[in-house]
Amino acid sequence: MNAPIIDPLQGDFPEVIEEFLENGVIKCIAFNRRGTLLAAGCTSGRCLIWDFEVRGVAKELHDKDCVAAVTSVCWSKYGHRILVSAADKSLTLWDVLSGEKITRITLQQASLLARLHPGSTTPSLCLACPLSSAPLIVDLNTGDTTVLPISVSDSGNGATPPPKNKCTDATPAFSPTAACFNKYGDMVYVGNSKGEILVVDYKTVQVRAMVPSSGGSLIKNIVFSRNGQYLLTNSNDRIIRIYENLLPLKNGLKAVDDLNERLDGVDGVEKLKTVGTKCLTLFREFQDSITRMHWKAPCFSGDGEWVISGCASKGEHKIYIWDRAGHLVKILEGPKEALIDLAWHPVSPIIVSVSLAGCVYIWAKDYTESWSAFAPDFKELEENEEYVEREDEFDLNSETEKVKESDVNEDDEVDIMTVEKDSTFSDSDMSQEELCYLPVDPKLDKQPEKCIESPSKLADSNNSESPLSEEGEPNGETNNASSPLEEDTGGRPLKRNRKPSEKGLELQAEKVRKPLKSSGRSSKHKNKSAVDEDTTNGLYEDDMSD
Repeated sequence: MNAPIIDPLQGDFPEVIEEFLENGVIKCIAFNRRGTLLAAGCTSGRCLIWDFEVRGVAKELHDKDCVAAVTSVCWSKYGHRILVSAADKSLTLWDVLSGEKITRITLQQASLLARLHPGSTTPSLCLACPLSSAPLIVDLNTGDTTVLPISVSDSGNGATPPPKNKCTDATPAFSPTAACFNKYGDMVYVGNSKGEILVVDYKTVQVRAMVPSSGGSLIKNIVFSRNGQYLLTNSNDRIIRIYENLLPLKNGLKAVDDLNERLDGVDGVEKLKTVGTKCLTLFREFQDSITRMHWKAPCFSGDGEWVISGCASKGEHKIYIWDRAGHLVKILEGPKEALIDLAWHPVSPIIVSVSLAGCVYIWAKDYTESWSAFAPDFKELEENEEYVEREDEFDLNSETEKVKESDVNEDDEVDIMTVEKDSTFSDSDMSQEELCYLPVDPKLDKQPEKCIESPSKLADSNNSESPLSEEGEPNGETNNASSPLEEDTGGRPLKRNRKPSEKGLELQAEKVRKPLKSSGRSSKHKNKSAVDEDTTNGLYEDDMSD
């Protein structure tokens, strides 16, 4: 299915690979809030930050204690901090501008995903999803962890307590659990192995609502849209579900508490399900009914109008794009490499994907030139046409096209200081300075030592002359006979016309006296004639002297 067939005005999505980035083996990526910087985690434990405008590495963050692969990277709201989780069970918080490590915490298990609290300018809390245990709320200042519930007890009064510390052999193994903050970070949405979405108050560690899914299978990914109005889940039944958020964006936890207070007559799981129906409602479902493939790294576009996901099949780098109405509008096919991570640019129609080989591909829209877009009255002609001009078209005072007088007062002052708020960043705090670009420190190239000479040596070299300079006799007079070099170059004058040295003059004199050895007859004849002529001139000079 093609986008122009559905709606000719649609099509604001990437189409072709514009460029690729390569620096080590990359495993995960994340844009900052404005889309000007791109962070990438490598298998070597490094975190690279690209300036996405110039596509160059602006900063490299590397902890010497970390040599394991990076599993996830996350920016703070205003871009001053970045959280890196690695396979060695570590969480490292970095200061992006200075490149210094703020703190490092080691957990009991490696985290597949780590997210900073979205409502704080300098976040000290993060959400970590370990490999085989329940999600954790981690205090980065103290290192304390709080285990979140992943299931609801039959009584409905709270949750089944998961293990608090590291798993032992007697502890039942957990499958990887997905979790994420809501837009302002006052609640955590947890997806468990039963296909249920739990709305958790992480401060009191209580489940406040529950939304069951129709499939009832393991939820692998759970992601909020940028504006917080939609929630996406990727389940093991190979279906991507989109839920509409019915709660207010701000003070959502207070609204959930009000709903719980109104339902005093209902207890247990039914009460949580009733509250859940007023928190989330199913909006759309996406799946491939023919191939029934699994999905990888699904997410929303920057404006929430598009939903993308990668194909989880080995050896295929395919990206599926749906509109929010549920139509499949495009399938992007890349190289024969599996896709492991995916991200949509926050502002522009650009998709960035990561292949299994560790290369980052940048997908952009294939723009075509339209000259009519530069002038509203411009008309494109497929063939030549005879133009008939109007009688007064080129008159100085045209009566048909009079210029309307503008009502704008030219004496009014123009405000160039006030910055209008962008609807995409409507929740921005103008008092908080946002880090959009990283300064570049220029590095001077070291000059080679052989080029640095003392003034005395330079003076000597200027006074000396190489043997290939212009010829001269010992008495200083110029000899008109051509040297072997001049014969090879067609008798062109040499560029250097400095005074020859004594040693150079002696070498030139010896070369002129000796015949030039060459393989051809013509060259021998020329050399012989030149030598005879010199000999004749010498005899004439002897006769004259006698």
